[in-house]
Formats: sequence, structure tokens, C-alpha cells
Amino acid sequence: MALQTFEDLEVWKRGCRLAVEVCVEFDECKNFTLKDQAQRSAISIPSNIAEGSERGSDAEFIPFLRYSKGSCAELRTQLYIARKVSQKLNRPSLDIPDELITETREIAAMLQGLVKSIEKGRNAASPHPTEN
Repeated sequence: MALQTFEDLEVWKRGCRLAVEVCVEFDECKNFTLKDQAQRSAISIPSNIAEGSERGSDAEFIPFLRYSKGSCAELRTQLYIARKVSQKLNRPSLDIPDELITETREIAAMLQGLVKSIEKGRNAASPHPTEN
């Protein structure tokens, strides 16, 4: 079955699930700066995939996939920071599961694979320049 919309992309689905998990995990976090940044980064992952796919061309889609991948790295960093802050303050209320960190890595890898796949398809479809 061919891709019809961004909702068909597994990476978008996983990004949405991750965003929900991060929003829930940080719901009671008292560090509002960290909470806001982590939730925004998480929400940005599937949002950029959706926005880019609706731009109408691969050339416009690819940068948004890269923004999404950057948001994965940003979120992963914030998860590490939240974990360390929780440990230093001896407050297990923000106990970041390893699965969230792993999911950011896997989604980033999926995004990179999608970029490469799109680029490969574009290169295969374009004619090779002629030599003079």
C-alpha cells in the first residue's frame, strides 16, 4: 500500500506516542522550564513530520524530517538532564525510563532512513547530467 498521508508513516505514529508519554511523564514536574522544553521538543517531533509532508514536495519534506530528528536529540538531552536533576535532588518523582531515551534514538534513526530513502528516490528519478 502506497503512502497516502503522514498518518500512514510509522515514524509519525511513534512520534505521537512518544509525545504523549513525555507529556504524561512531565505532567507533575515542578521545574516548569524543563517541563516546557521537554514537552515542546516531544510534540515537535511528529508535528514537523506532519508539516513537512503537507508541503507538497520531497524537497520541502526533507528539511522538516531533519528538524524532527533535531528535536529527537533535543528531547534526549532534556531527558538526560531531567534524570540527573531528579537524582541530585533525590526526588524520584521524575524517574525517566530508559525506554523514552531509547525511543528517541530509534525515531531519529527512522527519520534518517526516511530522508535517505526519499533522497535515493529523487536521485533515481532525476536524469543524469550530460557530459560535454
